[in-house]
Amino acid sequence: MAHFHALYLYVTSLAPYLKQYGYWIFFFGMLAENAGLPTPGESLLIAGGILAAKGKFFVWFVIFSTFIGAAMGSCICYVIGFFGGRRLCLKYKRFLFIDEAKLQKLEYFFNHYGGWVIIASKFVVGLRQLSGVVAGISEMNWKRFLVYNIIGAALWSASWISLAYFLGSRLDDLFTAFTYFEYLLLALLFTALITLMARRLSKKKGRA
Repeated sequence: MAHFHALYLYVTSLAPYLKQYGYWIFFFGMLAENAGLPTPGESLLIAGGILAAKGKFFVWFVIFSTFIGAAMGSCICYVIGFFGGRRLCLKYKRFLFIDEAKLQKLEYFFNHYGGWVIIASKFVVGLRQLSGVVAGISEMNWKRFLVYNIIGAALWSASWISLAYFLGSRLDDLFTAFTYFEYLLLALLFTALITLMARRLSKKKGRA
């Protein structure tokens, strides 16, 4: 149970910081991770669930602090994408392999289907940060982004903390299951994107 042992060591290493800063470490940890900084996301959520199960913290406060941090972190990514992302993409388009036409397609996709992508991306490392930036670049309506971001952050934080809180000793199996889930989710998102592109191409050929 290498995963569980590593997690146990991680929780142990957090103990002095958690004792000193309490719920703030959950808040700022999630804020930093969702804003794109290299901090552990799921590991911190699971650590919070374990410590809450041991009576160190009140589980609902852990969920609330991580949820607020995660939602705010993604909002930072959205602001970065909205105010600077598009300009930077076009400025360095030869390196990013993107142009105005591709950006317009990206805008169309996120304005029509981006909400569900934002929710699903919360459960996938990398996509969690990228979705907020892309939503900002595509100038997705901020109210719409905020709603889906809140839903995604709530589901992500509550699910991991609750599972850690209730399953305890089966965390190794949980890690394995969610690893497969991430790969499956990536495959489904990729398949959905290819399918949408294929349909649009077939419609254009039909009109031609």
